[in-house]
Amino acid sequence: MHTSEIRIIIYSFFTLILLGAVLLMLPYSHNGHLSFIDALFTSTSAVCVTGLIVKDTPVDFTVFGQSVILVLIQIGGLGYMTAVTFLAVMRRQKIGHRDRLILKESLNYPGMDGLVRFLKVVFASIAIIEVVGIVILTLRFYVDMPFLKALWFGTFHAISAFNNAGFSLFSDNLMRYRTDFVINMTIPWLIILGGIGYMVIIELYSLRKDRILRLSTNTKIVLLMTALLIFIGMALLLSLEWNNAFKTLSWEDKILASWFASVNYRTAGFNTIDLSTLTSSDMFFATFFMMIGGAPGGTAGGLKVTVVALAFIGVWYTLRGDTRTHIFRRSISSFQINKAYAIIFVASMYVVISTVLLSEFERTPFLPTLFEACSAFGTVGLSTGNGGVLSLSALFGIWGKINIIILMFMGRVGVFAFTVIIIGKATQSRVKYPQAKVVL
Repeated sequence: MHTSEIRIIIYSFFTLILLGAVLLMLPYSHNGHLSFIDALFTSTSAVCVTGLIVKDTPVDFTVFGQSVILVLIQIGGLGYMTAVTFLAVMRRQKIGHRDRLILKESLNYPGMDGLVRFLKVVFASIAIIEVVGIVILTLRFYVDMPFLKALWFGTFHAISAFNNAGFSLFSDNLMRYRTDFVINMTIPWLIILGGIGYMVIIELYSLRKDRILRLSTNTKIVLLMTALLIFIGMALLLSLEWNNAFKTLSWEDKILASWFASVNYRTAGFNTIDLSTLTSSDMFFATFFMMIGGAPGGTAGGLKVTVVALAFIGVWYTLRGDTRTHIFRRSISSFQINKAYAIIFVASMYVVISTVLLSEFERTPFLPTLFEACSAFGTVGLSTGNGGVLSLSALFGIWGKINIIILMFMGRVGVFAFTVIIIGKATQSRVKYPQAKVVL
């Protein structure tokens, strides 16, 4: 991990957020009063593809302002440096070694060989997936509204879904489409494709075309964890909300609503149910799903499914007394296992400290505040709400909103990279000390 390249990526995100806030502050971007902290919050939520809102997107922002938010979502999902490098490639400009290193870190690409070719394939894949989503959603919205409006709504929601942002042009998000099969299938699949990562999508396509013989261990872990988490989330939702949030729905619609909510719990902020009515148990379990997030190299934030998988593998083999960890007939290094533990520990500390501070200084209930903090860190965007259509963060003061902004930023750039920039990277010591035995 190159600290200088990571620092450039983080600075590029920060610069984009500030630029977005300035554009949203323009008179023709918003309706009524918009404070700078709310513009900064909205810009951060868009760039970090979160979806937490302190202003009602379709009401408080003009079409121009909504367009700014959409562009921020698209660039934020790709990564600013990725987008800039792609433009340079399209203009046939030479990509230097340092630019390749930055691009490698931004895309979580394993090596330097074939990096530019991989970038081109990534953009082609994104274009195809988003266009298909736009067509499907536009045709569905055209049933309810004029074509041009349907096209705008279809474009906005398709890009927002694929980039795992959760921003919606409906004040009630997608609650009006709670039982609509097309919406409840299209939006989650766009979210899943964006959340599993570009490398996984390309690898699956290559396997289908017989260009590779087998899937990598990384792809297998991502697909297995994604399927397991969706299934477990659905099971928990159905068992805990059957006679609560889902009580007015038929059993078919309950399954559809649980599928939609389970997918959104980890990576995106769309909702078709009133989250303020969730049971305390469901709300608590949801915080774990939101903390996990999606896969590396995709549009989702959080700890990442691979980190959680490696931590589970490490725990399993430790309990068995086996120091050789492996999965799918491939060994996992102790450094990777320890790094997974470190990421989970540091992220948990950030979230717990933020939750305590928010709960004490903003005087909000602990569990909804924890839900909000986990949603921010996981760049999810779900919220128990402010009593209306906005997120709970709308009730926070300036420092409370800054706290959430930091969590969103951290969840998007990665907790490990964020921490390395703060404390610096350790230098390798040539001194070797005698091994100590500590009683556990």
